[in-house]
Amino acid sequence: MKRRTVLKLAANGAALATLGGIPPRVFGAAPLKELRLDYAYYSPASLVLRRFGWLEDEFKADGTSVRWVLSAGSNRALEYLNGNSIDIGSSAGLAALLAKANGNPIKTPYIFSRPEWTALVVRNDSTIRTLADLKGKKVAATKGTDPYLFLLRSLQTVGLRRSDIEHVGLQHADGRAALEQGKVDAWAGLDPHMAASELESGSRLIYRNVAFNTYGFLNVREDFLAAHPAELGRVIKAYEKARAWIRANPSEAAKILSEEAKVSLPVALLQIKLRTDFTNPQPGSEHVKALQVAAPILRDEALVKGGTDLNRTILDLVDTRFAQPFIVRA
Repeated sequence: MKRRTVLKLAANGAALATLGGIPPRVFGAAPLKELRLDYAYYSPASLVLRRFGWLEDEFKADGTSVRWVLSAGSNRALEYLNGNSIDIGSSAGLAALLAKANGNPIKTPYIFSRPEWTALVVRNDSTIRTLADLKGKKVAATKGTDPYLFLLRSLQTVGLRRSDIEHVGLQHADGRAALEQGKVDAWAGLDPHMAASELESGSRLIYRNVAFNTYGFLNVREDFLAAHPAELGRVIKAYEKARAWIRANPSEAAKILSEEAKVSLPVALLQIKLRTDFTNPQPGSEHVKALQVAAPILRDEALVKGGTDLNRTILDLVDTRFAQPFIVRA
């Protein structure tokens, strides 16, 4: 087989499965000295992997070190990927699409969760009751993340746009603090910070819509996928081990989240048990369709260049084949 053919198959990821499995290394690729990936409080599987050292164990015999980088939000994870600071990073689906459309060289071969991790939040004593009440108000949200895009889509349902509110750009934890201190009127929250504000400070969720919460995407740099498909497959196998462990041990997983994110156990249990679905890690038509439905907000709010073919970008982002050999069927 010609070298260029092998490289093309490697870039496509799962097409290599048709050759009898993923090869140990693409021709010309140097051995992997360091695996760089993120962990995030919105991705419990990453916390479990890091806690138990399963990736370190997996790659120890190869002499490959593992470096973990904390992502405070999808925007940070995607910035790290775009800047080649990490190889694999976790984000919300719509945030990944926005990044991809604006030139971030990533693909999504794995879904780490189906969460309801965002909603619109106000203080308990707020007079704001509906989305329409947000007109002219200060609303905190982390730009480039699912909560921010959730905010824009939610406003659109009542005929409002970004220009109808005063957007205050803050990272998720700072958004919670600003809300509780009365510096903003509302906040597009993210768990576990949102659950903590709800349970510990009495904050109210004025708008929830699970359909507007896009999936947890595990993204990989395209050059890493092309050069190290076998290593990526081993990472996905480790994520599958973590996913199975969380499903079998949700209370223990919540304890890890509680300790890592420094939130109370009830807050962590709310996120793990009631707001996160770990049943379907295989990228497929439901994830493609969810992005196709959500994508117009990116164009409506001029978040992507005019003329961008978002449908083509979605199909290029969501890799529906690579992970198939590694998914553990329940």
